[in-house]
Amino acid sequence: MSDEQQRGGNDSGSQAGDAFLEKGSGDRWTDGPEVAEPTQQRPLPGAESDDAETLRERQRLAQLEMMDRWVGGVLTEQRRTRRWKLFFRLMILVIVLVSVTTTVYRVFLAEPASSLPSQRHLALVEVHGVIASDAPTNAERVIKGINRAWSSESAVAVVLHIDSPGGSPVQSQRIYSEIMRLREQGDKPIIAVIEDIGASGAYYIASAADDIVASPVSLVGSIGVIYAGFGFQEAIDQLGIERRVVTAGENKAFLDPFQPLDDDIASFWQTVLTQTHEQFIDDVQAGRGDRLSDSPELFSGLIWSGEQALELGLVDQLASLEQVARDQVGKAEWQNYTPRLDPFERLTRRFTQTAAELVGLRNTHSPLHFKAQ
Repeated sequence: MSDEQQRGGNDSGSQAGDAFLEKGSGDRWTDGPEVAEPTQQRPLPGAESDDAETLRERQRLAQLEMMDRWVGGVLTEQRRTRRWKLFFRLMILVIVLVSVTTTVYRVFLAEPASSLPSQRHLALVEVHGVIASDAPTNAERVIKGINRAWSSESAVAVVLHIDSPGGSPVQSQRIYSEIMRLREQGDKPIIAVIEDIGASGAYYIASAADDIVASPVSLVGSIGVIYAGFGFQEAIDQLGIERRVVTAGENKAFLDPFQPLDDDIASFWQTVLTQTHEQFIDDVQAGRGDRLSDSPELFSGLIWSGEQALELGLVDQLASLEQVARDQVGKAEWQNYTPRLDPFERLTRRFTQTAAELVGLRNTHSPLHFKAQ
């Protein structure tokens, strides 16, 4: 086939194809409805059609929206935290109120006379710790317990449960005098039971009892008087400190630790200690009577074990509180008549004492002690 014939065939084919398209062949791909041209899309934020100022404004608004969300979250968390704080504070307040109410009830309402036991029992009064007017073991509290125990009709004996190194001469003597007064009435026995230690002022109290019971290894005795202090006059001289004391009465400040204690003052102070010691000895002899031995060291301030104290006549029996209870009532049981402590009074005393020490106020308690050292 020549080139002209080939070109002629192609031209005729093209014309036939065009005629076919014009007539329509019923093709489902070409005979369908026309499709509408897509509409122009709305530009998105930050699109290329926006200018720089619009973009900055939109970014600022987005940041403000994010900041508002963050601030809202923080405020919500703070409100939640405040609610929990209020809840816990309310719980603490409720606990405190319950504790105060319970304490007040126990101190003022929980000790009616009708609560005393009706069966035969030992009436126990505790003498524990240092004996002092501002301590739990003070004359007022101990005497109150002794009188309550003494007045109980079902109590077969009053027991002074002692575990103390001693303390104030005045407080010890007050308790001693009250025990001696009750002892003279002869209504029921008063027994002193010494635990770990019953020395000095504590033994002063015990000596008023009808009988004294101790453990073989208890510490008993120390019948003496002590005054202890320090001298700082040379120390302040070396530090260049001037001590300024103004008194009315030449001997008013004779126990000042920043002034020397001369021979005359020492002699005078020794007479005070000696007289107090003699009063101690006289009261112990009045309480113990002929049971005391004639040992020259008995009133020297020495302290002995329970076994040694038995030989010296300082105690009457080596036994325990349980044994005393079995001997008196047939079983190791007792009723405690010691008045309960007032926590508010203790807190007030402790605060007052601490405040006085901080501002440098001198302690007003007696410098003398019936106390084992």
